[in-house]
Amino acid sequence: MMKYKRILLKLSGESLMGAKQYGIDENRLADYAKQIKEIAATGIQVAIVIGGGNIFRGLSGAAKGFDRVKGDQMGMLATVINSLALSSALENENVAVQVFTATNMAPIGRLYAKPEAVEALNQGKVAIVSGGTGNPFFTTDTASVLRAVELEADVMLKGTRVDGIYTADPEKDKSATKFDTITYAEIYKRGLKIMDLTATTLAQDNHLPIIVFDMDTAGNLKKVLADEKIGTLVHN
Repeated sequence: MMKYKRILLKLSGESLMGAKQYGIDENRLADYAKQIKEIAATGIQVAIVIGGGNIFRGLSGAAKGFDRVKGDQMGMLATVINSLALSSALENENVAVQVFTATNMAPIGRLYAKPEAVEALNQGKVAIVSGGTGNPFFTTDTASVLRAVELEADVMLKGTRVDGIYTADPEKDKSATKFDTITYAEIYKRGLKIMDLTATTLAQDNHLPIIVFDMDTAGNLKKVLADEKIGTLVHN
């Protein structure tokens, strides 16, 4: 379990919907909290970035007539809502947690800065970093890679509803095959869309390994950190 000392866990906002069509499924939230508690109890330092697509997505808002900047700001606020919900679920599991926000939103959360976030991690707290990068036109995937690099995480874990990276969308193409490992160069060559190009390039340039796995299956987070063959490892 101690292969990694510090991780950055990226959670999908859409996954928080669970069986619902919108918002937060309390059962899915509670399951995530239990899985995070399980790994935090081993001494692994856990930082988290969570998306906001279950509430509002800036790009889709722009397509409906919202100003893109305002739409992205609304999306950032959605990530804060999800982060507060997750922090509450973790506290219900008696896990120490600190919510940080990319822009000043006291008393909702503490303004993000690397020294304060590292201090929280060293104190054994789960650090949830919300609000994206604090700027429009950047996805939460980019924010996740940025925070992982800043916080010197050993690995970024991208929790999705799919159990790894495939040659094509497995939900649309039944012949798609899964990669156990894949390089960033191969991702570019094949045109695979695991993240936006900004996030992918930032991860590649900083030699950040990423494991894409199915977070919605209970116990998978622990299996990934136990180095079981779960998901797909992306590396240089």
